Amino acid sequence: MSERILVVEDDDTHRETLARHLRRSGYDVLAVETGERALGVLSEADAALILTDVRMPGMNGLELLGHVKRLADETPVIVMTAYGEMQDAIDAMKLGAYDYLTKPLDLDRLDEVLHRCVDEALARPSANGRPAESANLELIGRDPRMIEIYKTVGAVAGSRTPVLIRGETGTGKELVARLVHRNGPDPDAPFVAVNCTAVPESLLESELFGHVRGAFTGAVGDRRGRFEVAGKGTIFLDEIGDTEPGSQAKLLRVLQDGEYTPVGSESPRRSAARVIAATHRPIERLVEEERFREDLYFRLRVVEISIPPLRDRRADLPLLVNHFVAMQSDSVGRELCVSDEVMAEILAYDWPGNVRELENALVRAAVLARGTTIALEHLQLGVTEERMMPGDGDQRLETIERAHVQRVLTQVGNNKSRAAQILGVSRPRLDRMIARHGLIT
Repeated sequence: MSERILVVEDDDTHRETLARHLRRSGYDVLAVETGERALGVLSEADAALILTDVRMPGMNGLELLGHVKRLADETPVIVMTAYGEMQDAIDAMKLGAYDYLTKPLDLDRLDEVLHRCVDEALARPSANGRPAESANLELIGRDPRMIEIYKTVGAVAGSRTPVLIRGETGTGKELVARLVHRNGPDPDAPFVAVNCTAVPESLLESELFGHVRGAFTGAVGDRRGRFEVAGKGTIFLDEIGDTEPGSQAKLLRVLQDGEYTPVGSESPRRSAARVIAATHRPIERLVEEERFREDLYFRLRVVEISIPPLRDRRADLPLLVNHFVAMQSDSVGRELCVSDEVMAEILAYDWPGNVRELENALVRAAVLARGTTIALEHLQLGVTEERMMPGDGDQRLETIERAHVQRVLTQVGNNKSRAAQILGVSRPRLDRMIARHGLIT
């Protein structure tokens, strides 16, 4: 083969190693160290494919990608980086990158991507709309499965295609939905989240589609539904697997025809909202058991994003710990760190509650730590048998709750505000718990 590949890499060793590997594979290679030089080369010679680093002095790889897509949209660009940043992956795919690879490069994986790209002569479409501004939303992780999620978000964000997000509780399904929205064509439009398990089935139709005055007892006026509130934005249906067939049929109509009818009305309305759904349930089994409509399932999973549980990407734990500890340092007003023993415990634990459990554990530990170091005594992982047995084998919920509240109060020196934060309850509710259990503070 004699296809020409342009390699753009500022690190001399990486550039020469990569060029040598590609030449051995039979490619004609041009290798340069900056984005500016790459554009100069492209003005004088054609390239079948461009392989570029992201972080380089001067013009970075994403800027180069943007120029290439404007000048020669048919030229595939593969982006590579040592950092694996979420927003870089999203932006690269939005701008039209063919693929996004992380360093150190797996040469077998690189060869596979190159063969597919060159042999099939595929070209990504040019960027649709401006790159989204950096949002205060971030998925943390450089695990290959997380990189694939970033790439998928970037690839689908510019359309209004329905997305189904799968993952265990606490993995960050709503965060992924918000990233799709924020990187989409209408990031300033509303993002409306509906937890389908939090709304009684009898009220879900009204919640989603609204109702007119007199539609039912208590309907004293018209009420806008969540689809109408979303407008041209995104409606996020969390735990869609817990809905009943009646609601599923009405959701199917919205997805098929873009229409819905408020409760009690005879006039259908149009919806331009993008639908993103999420579930932790085995939805295929629900379909087999006829508890979830198969046609709705296929309408929702035009694009599917599966978020791995935290126990399956343990290498990301130090990144997540550093992120959450930095956040808590800002919250408590002092620079915090975790001890080596704490990090070892975190790495050894399975995190059944996933990222949410990790964040809550570090919030609690930061509140309990009086100094700057989070130590083992500040970290509470799961509910151990010792914690669940307050004494004499009494496992009644009331007894367990009383013992746990008293233990937290003792740990924080009876500081009720800090205790309420650790327990995840409001201060008035904590006061009621103290009074109900006759605790001494």
